[in-house]
Amino acid sequence: METDLTTLFSQYPILMPLSIFVLRVVNMALDTLRVLYTVRGRVREAWIFGFLTSLIFVVAISIVLTNLENLWNVIAYAAGFATGNVVGMKIEDRLAVGHADIRIISTHLGKEIANAIRAAGYAATELPARGRDGNVTVISCSVMRRDIERVRTEVDTIDPAAFVTVEDIRPLHRGFWKV
Repeated sequence: METDLTTLFSQYPILMPLSIFVLRVVNMALDTLRVLYTVRGRVREAWIFGFLTSLIFVVAISIVLTNLENLWNVIAYAAGFATGNVVGMKIEDRLAVGHADIRIISTHLGKEIANAIRAAGYAATELPARGRDGNVTVISCSVMRRDIERVRTEVDTIDPAAFVTVEDIRPLHRGFWKV
């Protein structure tokens, strides 16, 4: 098999850097997912991604190191690394695994926002607070990450000027989760 690949790579010189690039993109996309699943405490997925990441890495780096005189291989390796990070982030965004806490600060429409969030089936906790220019309402809403956009749309419909932040969280105990 090695001689077949060597022949193929010598007949089509672009295939080696292209192969390295693709391997690195897949490698880094999986590694990005591995880190994100690790942070979220998803052990099985983190193990699988870690295993695949290291396997692909060994293959890709072996190709580069055995052909180090080829500058295109090194460039393909670096470009695959950078591209793989972005691809991994995009995939993770689409998967939207985990939970998030949305914090909404509204100067005048806090009660309406909290009621709309509850009417949409999510839990919302209202807290009276004082901001730079006076009284505000702080609303905390913990949701599945895939539901962030739905809650944001509810908020924007009622108060487009509301200040909204999102944090990844790992739920520890109890609470209300829309299923």
